[in-house]
Amino acid sequence: MTSIAIERRSSWVTRHRQHGALAAYSRVLMWITLSVGAVLFVFPFVWMLATSVKPEAQAITFPPTLLPRHLDLGTYQSVWSQVGLTRLYLNTFIFAGSVTVLSVTLDSLAAYAFARLQFPGKELLFWLVLVTLMVPIAVLIVPLFFQLYKFGWLNTYQGLIVPLAANGYGIFLLRQFFSTLPFELDDAARVDGAGDWFIYRKIIVRLSGPALAALAIFTFSFNWNNFLWPLIVTSTASMRTLPSGLVLFTGQHEVIYDLMCAGAVLAMIPLVVLFFALQRYFVRGIALSGLR
Repeated sequence: MTSIAIERRSSWVTRHRQHGALAAYSRVLMWITLSVGAVLFVFPFVWMLATSVKPEAQAITFPPTLLPRHLDLGTYQSVWSQVGLTRLYLNTFIFAGSVTVLSVTLDSLAAYAFARLQFPGKELLFWLVLVTLMVPIAVLIVPLFFQLYKFGWLNTYQGLIVPLAANGYGIFLLRQFFSTLPFELDDAARVDGAGDWFIYRKIIVRLSGPALAALAIFTFSFNWNNFLWPLIVTSTASMRTLPSGLVLFTGQHEVIYDLMCAGAVLAMIPLVVLFFALQRYFVRGIALSGLR
């Protein structure tokens, strides 16, 4: 019996060591994979930052070099003066901020109706909202452009903002979150005489802070970087946003790489600050996108 017990213990120790070694190899492989992915992800940003402080002659040399021979911070001053970066910042804040406020408000109202109310055709309407997620924006650009032309909204703030004021993704995300809240809260409020507007404002919205914040962050980030729509709707430099304004450094036969990279760095700074300030909401937003 003693020899059998010793053999069993020896076998268990061997399996335990093998499992530990396999776990150690898995951790090493995971860290190597994550490190390679991080380098691949960060490298374009490092290259952009390095190019933004290179002299123009070095920015277009071949073969290219990563590190500048000497720093040329004049590119940032040139960008600010040549494209009127103050106006571009203002337009982008107005555009992205207004779309975010309207989108969170309208999407939450629609999501409340789909998640908490009962009315004829609710499921059909919700499926139609989901269908809009499969329609690429390129398909809608031409009809939207002609509609804005008829309204006289081309090259205006309302032309930039109103067509993007609501989207199916926001309705879908908030509807899924609202559906997880206990319906007993609604029943208790109705017993006390509360209406739908009171329940929406005082109960649902107050309990949905993480979901609303995540949607606001994603909407603001997307529209801050939105290039195609402002480029089509606006026609003067005074109405351009940052992404569409930086296209001025791209000509038919040349690209001013140092100024474009400097402008991209300046355009990226508000989003970097936003990310570090509200990082936990980004993580929650990714978790909510899983749609538990």
